[in-house]
Amino acid sequence: MKIKFLKCSICGRVTWVFDDEPVMCCGKEMEEIKPNEVDASFEKHVPQYDKNDESIIVNVNHVMEENHYIKWIMMVSENDVDLKEFKPGDKPLAVFDYKGPCTLYSYCNLHSLWSKEVK
Repeated sequence: MKIKFLKCSICGRVTWVFDDEPVMCCGKEMEEIKPNEVDASFEKHVPQYDKNDESIIVNVNHVMEENHYIKWIMMVSENDVDLKEFKPGDKPLAVFDYKGPCTLYSYCNLHSLWSKEVK
């Protein structure tokens, strides 16, 4: 499944789409963001995982402070998208049904979008 992430340059809202249609927010077209492009600690933002035949446990080794935290973890497989949202103080850990090869994404409120492929 092809997914594209967009961010509003005015309010900071992040969303995702499955096509190339423009999306508006705050009266302006949202801008595409790509994973792993921010100059920040790779190992503290990229999702890590353990999996078996039935589930995948995804963790991000990141602080969860009021002003710096992981907002969500997402798993995108060929036919499905699963998302778990977090707030400061939560543990950035998600358990999803494992549906084969997928891409894991995490979003840091300060350091943007990160991803890791799962074979």
